[in-house]
Amino acid sequence: MNAIEMKGLTKFYGKSRGIVDLDLTVPEGEFFGFIGPNGAGKSTTIRTLLGLIRSSGGSARIFGKDIAAEKSSILAEVGYMPSEAVFYPGMRVREVIRLSAGLRKKDCAQEAEQLCSRLELDVSKKVDELSFGNRKKVSIVCALQHHPGLCILDEPTSGLDPLMQREFFEILKERNAQGTTIFLSSHVLSEIQRNCTRAAIIREGKLIACDSVEALSRTSAKRVHVQGELSLPEWKEVRDLRQTGSGISFLYGGEIRSLLRVLAEQDITDLTISEPDLEEIFLHYYLDPEGDRGMNGGEEK
Repeated sequence: MNAIEMKGLTKFYGKSRGIVDLDLTVPEGEFFGFIGPNGAGKSTTIRTLLGLIRSSGGSARIFGKDIAAEKSSILAEVGYMPSEAVFYPGMRVREVIRLSAGLRKKDCAQEAEQLCSRLELDVSKKVDELSFGNRKKVSIVCALQHHPGLCILDEPTSGLDPLMQREFFEILKERNAQGTTIFLSSHVLSEIQRNCTRAAIIREGKLIACDSVEALSRTSAKRVHVQGELSLPEWKEVRDLRQTGSGISFLYGGEIRSLLRVLAEQDITDLTISEPDLEEIFLHYYLDPEGDRGMNGGEEK
């Protein structure tokens, strides 16, 4: 069964674009990444998918259930962590966690205690007194304590220190190994590259690529570092040109032979050609208005 299915899912805020014609399938048990900068449509997609806001068109299902007709049943099976953690003022952490479990009519005390211990969360404090990072920890416990079949996490690590981020992803990997589907929305490319098996890239409300992380990272383009005196032709294959001390660095998506012929005629002292990382490839999707497939390792939507 598929954990998530979207077909033409669309959301407009009046005349303003939210998301447009999203087609995406996430099989049950997958650790899936949803990539895009702030404003790309990640949170709108998630809120529409969970029925928290009404779609303007298209359809979506979670575990085969329609998001409009079966919202209550869906929310019972999902652990949702919003990008902003907001709680009722005046409540203590333990009360918020207990309330979250009570809304699901489940006794989650043992699991909540283990999660709080691993995340070093003081349950006696009032939520009003917590730092942003500790509010995120409360949100993590509320999202995971009932062992949902699907975890939808929207920018979950912002505010967490590096050690807590590592522990958080260890928890997610354990849950995923037990069969839980993870849908991770993030603009931190290293998180996606280290933890997800597949990912989709969203730009201006539209999906522009979806493939395995390995395939998205695979590209014909190279990162070129050159030391010395260099003058490059105005090639469309050259992108992200940077000055680096006594040389330059750029992404090159053309034929290597053509590049080497140009370099051989110039006064260079050193040359390094390497594979670009996922972050550089991701930038390509945002900098290239025509979606040039010279660097596109994935499926363009």
